[in-house]
Amino acid sequence: MNETALQQSESALAERLKMLRVQHGWTQGQVSKASGIATSTLSKIENGLMSPTYDVLLKLAHGLGVDVAELFAPAQAHMGAGRRSVERKGHGEVHKTPLYHHRLLCSQLSHKRMMPFFTRIKAHQIGENEGWSHHEGEEFVYVLSGVIELHTEYYAPAILEAGDCFYIDSRMRHRVINRSDDDAEVIWVSTKPDVHEHSQSAT
Repeated sequence: MNETALQQSESALAERLKMLRVQHGWTQGQVSKASGIATSTLSKIENGLMSPTYDVLLKLAHGLGVDVAELFAPAQAHMGAGRRSVERKGHGEVHKTPLYHHRLLCSQLSHKRMMPFFTRIKAHQIGENEGWSHHEGEEFVYVLSGVIELHTEYYAPAILEAGDCFYIDSRMRHRVINRSDDDAEVIWVSTKPDVHEHSQSAT
């Protein structure tokens, strides 16, 4: 993905976030309170000055009451049991972070239980305290190409090659590092937090 396309992706996220905030009639401060994201960070995202991590996207989506994919483009309304989404090769909403290139798949549907991605994990060495993530839900990753190293809070690192996969509780701190010469490619599926269960645990 070239630099121009990346700038367009960040610009689309910035415009969409502003639109959702205005639709709620909220200030950045109110979005900050609902999502737990600092107002200064929201300002940078809305002005296209930073590309948020997946954790930040999840918090924004939860605070605004939308799916993560809806931060990039409007989704179809919930239609009960008769829903379907087909994603063609090379399509899908793109989101870039310092470590990952995510392509959101089947993002046209709202209120999904799962969020599937096609992800390129960059050939990048990072520090011991960098790249960690943790959030509500669970994750499944299937390695398509390359070699990755899974780091988790309670287990020794695991090397996974093409055809290998892992499933984790996302509340555990975790990160994935590319150990290939080129970018590794994976299918990454993240479950949406159970809002009802989360609200009960918070009471």
